Amino acid sequence: MPPHGCDGHSHDHEHAETDDTNPSLGTSLRPSVDFPNVTCLNESRRHACRDILKLYEERMSPYPNLLSSLDPDELPELLLIVPFHESVTMKSVCVLSHAGGSGSISSTPSSSIATAPPRTMKVYVNRANLDFETARELEPDAIITLVSPAHRWMDAHADGTIDYPLRPAGRFQNVTEIALYFDDNYHMDDGDDGDYVQTEITYVGFKGKGTNVKRRAVEAIYETTGMKADHKQHGNEYYAREGL
Repeated sequence: MPPHGCDGHSHDHEHAETDDTNPSLGTSLRPSVDFPNVTCLNESRRHACRDILKLYEERMSPYPNLLSSLDPDELPELLLIVPFHESVTMKSVCVLSHAGGSGSISSTPSSSIATAPPRTMKVYVNRANLDFETARELEPDAIITLVSPAHRWMDAHADGTIDYPLRPAGRFQNVTEIALYFDDNYHMDDGDDGDYVQTEITYVGFKGKGTNVKRRAVEAIYETTGMKADHKQHGNEYYAREGL
């Protein structure tokens, strides 16, 4: 029996990225991600945040990974901002870290630097120009305590991933951008202001449903333009071109 309960998440070790046999989990939103504009504040390697939005079948790979800044005077926080090409309905998010396989800290094979998995994830929807200062003061749309490394590696489903449902569902409709703020990790003690180690994340995935809102809007404008042209009202051609 794991030392911590599994309430609030579901183990997902069966469903492929495009599998829709379990509608409650949704399907992968990776095809809707606007990759060139994905950013992360305080990442130690530029664009590492894009690399962890892996294909579902590559989710268990420890590399490439995302690490917070190596500066020991900096908080090991990360602010991952993911925009989408279209408006989406988001049902769940998955976050995986290979740090802390047998405890709260581990060292990567390529270095002796200790890393730790994130502990708290604060979720913000459609918040433009979000930065650390704003994220610290702004009430998030959801706060999720991620499963501890001790739980994950003792669990019978440790070879899979965990989907964290996003609730209330109404807040995660018509999402064009989502921000995940990881403000601590499992190495940090409550109230600890020092002795930091880097936060490490190896996979982030989103599930839900695309809405094709942008494409439908263009189709609606096109149809409206056609109807106006049929009536041959003065000036319609100009306004149609301006609308498109």
